[in-house]
Amino acid sequence: MASTSTPSQSLHHHITANTNFPSFSTNKPFHITYSFSLNKSSLRVQSSSTAKYNEVVVDEEMDKIRRLQNGSDVRGVALEGEKGRPVDLTPPAVEAIAESFGEWVKNGLEKEKGRPVTDVKISLGRDPRISGATLSAAVFAGLARAGSVAFDMGLATTPACFMSILLPPFMYDASIMMTASHLPYTRNGLKFFTKKGGLTSPEVEEICDIAARKYANRLAKVSSVLQTPPMRVDIMSTYAAHLRDIIKQRVNHPLHYDTPLQGFQIIVNAGNGSGGFFTWHVLDKLGADTFGSLHLNPDGMFPNHIPNPEDKTAMALTRAAVLENNADLGIVFDTDVDRSGVVDSAGNPINGDKLIALMAAIILKEHPGTTVVTDARTSIALTRFINERGGHHCLYRVGYRNVIDKGVQLNKDGIETHLMMEISGHGALKENHFLDDGAYMVVKIIIEMVRMKLEGSDNGGISSLIKDLEEPLESVELRMNILTEPRYAKAKGVEAIETFRDYIEQGRIPGWELDSCGDCWVSEGCLVDSNDAPAAIDAHMYRAKVTEGEHGQYGWIHLRQSIHNPNIAVNLQSTIPGGCQSMTIDLRDKFLQASGLEKILDISQIDKFARNGNI
Repeated sequence: MASTSTPSQSLHHHITANTNFPSFSTNKPFHITYSFSLNKSSLRVQSSSTAKYNEVVVDEEMDKIRRLQNGSDVRGVALEGEKGRPVDLTPPAVEAIAESFGEWVKNGLEKEKGRPVTDVKISLGRDPRISGATLSAAVFAGLARAGSVAFDMGLATTPACFMSILLPPFMYDASIMMTASHLPYTRNGLKFFTKKGGLTSPEVEEICDIAARKYANRLAKVSSVLQTPPMRVDIMSTYAAHLRDIIKQRVNHPLHYDTPLQGFQIIVNAGNGSGGFFTWHVLDKLGADTFGSLHLNPDGMFPNHIPNPEDKTAMALTRAAVLENNADLGIVFDTDVDRSGVVDSAGNPINGDKLIALMAAIILKEHPGTTVVTDARTSIALTRFINERGGHHCLYRVGYRNVIDKGVQLNKDGIETHLMMEISGHGALKENHFLDDGAYMVVKIIIEMVRMKLEGSDNGGISSLIKDLEEPLESVELRMNILTEPRYAKAKGVEAIETFRDYIEQGRIPGWELDSCGDCWVSEGCLVDSNDAPAAIDAHMYRAKVTEGEHGQYGWIHLRQSIHNPNIAVNLQSTIPGGCQSMTIDLRDKFLQASGLEKILDISQIDKFARNGNI
């Protein structure tokens, strides 16, 4: 049972020896004290004769909590050091959010079971960021306020947090991962899970709304005492064993079942995040040679490079290590290991469209005719690649949670969908509980690599599976800052994006047409669900396909309201020379200037690229 779990033994001592995570005593109350101040001029007190007490409403302070929502996550600045970005993910804010999550989980369980629920069990894992110790204490304080039983998993990965809900002996009711993914060391955040998977944006919005009121009503020092400190548990050893068993069972090596990776050299670049465990507790124990692996020890300052499979430095260093050691495969994890990228034996990076194509090739062998869901920034060539292998490609909203939830919905509607991937490297499989798990993705690739060698079909390695994938001739991303106060940025962004849609539907930009994916119930620029239960829209965005007489459809343009920052992202791809610049000129002249939106958007980057083809 979870309550009898022992403190971490092997993995905790192996990985966290040089980290600064707190050690919790089991026989003393755990004290957490911190304070914050409010600007008294921002207070507006409302009284009602029907209320049991006067409710203090502090609009500005409540907005601070609401602005921490980042789609389906919570993210903010946890440490000083960013110019122009004050610390907003404070211990009081985190405590209020954790308390609200604990209450939300309890209410959901009571509704599900139809009876009162006690001893709601919630686990917390974290990446090695240096703000983790202080903020984790705030999480435990919030969970205690909610009456939850807390379990401290220490250094962990995002997928392991979710698996702590499913894997015995843990099987908690919910889990929180403290991470800000690939963002700088000054940032931190929270991801939330229940047995149903990661929370959706509307669910996180609901929790933040509750937390905002709690936060605003605490006008003085906040002090919490945990009479029962959180129990330390070791999820990572169990999770690593789970991954090892999958590889052994599915490779089923005829000569050495327990060490199926004998004879393979695999380089891991963990970027000083939480991914080092995959080297020590998965690959090494399966017989792989991991000599030459990089940045395995956790370091919350990330001294070598950003832990991110899209980062050029991370990929370049991994490529160099693969070539220097004549390795069979290189692996790059992001900080919390929910994303990954790989490098083949020839040193070719496989991420973005290539990684989606590789996973699609593997999955379509196992599930012919399945649908693959991606965000709408993938290439025309990827669609063709999937279709040529008998699959179906559903283009959908940007945002890994959107892409995964679309796959869940399609399966419920009877459309078999086994793979959901965002171009950033977030990928989920139906067979793995629809969980975006960078380590599991790599496991699938490793299994295929070993199978190919056993079958004698490994000429060219894993890259042979995607040799037919064409790359777009041109691919560009531009940004337009929204020129308004932060509180109005979202509304102004929505206005601009919806005006873009209107211009295209009215035919005011010749050759531009909103893209669609009719087989998967997606229309109107790959944004709007046309089924009976459309998902709520967390950020507005549209993709338009662009055609002209001689070349037919030669590219696409995608405008997206950022949920991270007050700006609009513009992605373009073209199969002909100069196509992206031509689309940018039309965007500037026939839309931004014609509509007057240049008055509320900084179009300097658009104008520069339109004039000379350079960013």
